[in-house]
Amino acid sequence: MNETAPAVRTPRAATLRKQEAILAEAERQFARFGFEGVSLDSIAAALDLSRQNLLYHWPSKEDLYRAVLDSVMGEWMANMNAITEASEPKAAIESYVADKLRFSRERPSGNAVFTREIMAGAPRYADVLKAQVMPLLHADVARFERWAAEGLIRRLDFTHLMFLIWSSTQAYADLAPQFSLYMGKPALDEADFERARGLITRLIWRSLEV
Repeated sequence: MNETAPAVRTPRAATLRKQEAILAEAERQFARFGFEGVSLDSIAAALDLSRQNLLYHWPSKEDLYRAVLDSVMGEWMANMNAITEASEPKAAIESYVADKLRFSRERPSGNAVFTREIMAGAPRYADVLKAQVMPLLHADVARFERWAAEGLIRRLDFTHLMFLIWSSTQAYADLAPQFSLYMGKPALDEADFERARGLITRLIWRSLEV
């Protein structure tokens, strides 16, 4: 007798929209107040939802917090294959820096949540970082090593080179309000990010040129 597997129900559009709204509000609050400074009640109140309604979608604050970080990580990881998939190092650097700066500009609150978690020692997300980011870092370093062996770039400490790229691009999310204050403007604009992209790319490439 053949048994038919139960059909997997696809969430309705209204449910998906509500989940997106909850994630967006949670991201804003976690970015501003940190994990400890946010409650499910504060998120629900901002969306005019009941606590019970919010708990229907995520059973705890930690589950919702991890869902926010999963969303941030998913978007970041989707655009971070420029080095491992490239055949030419200069173009890879240009693409990687551009993607990272664009992410810093377009999702500052997500970057802020991620930075808060990292600065705290990743108490609630270390398992994901080890499972997803570490293999990607090792693959990028291995790609640089192959390019160095082929004589296409200078041999450096490529792990620390990746840290340098991450920190210089991440600064345009974490420190954007400070940068704009020093520049006497309300916020960094597209031209500022483009100038940063050009400068960071040139500096990184000059350190690698043979």
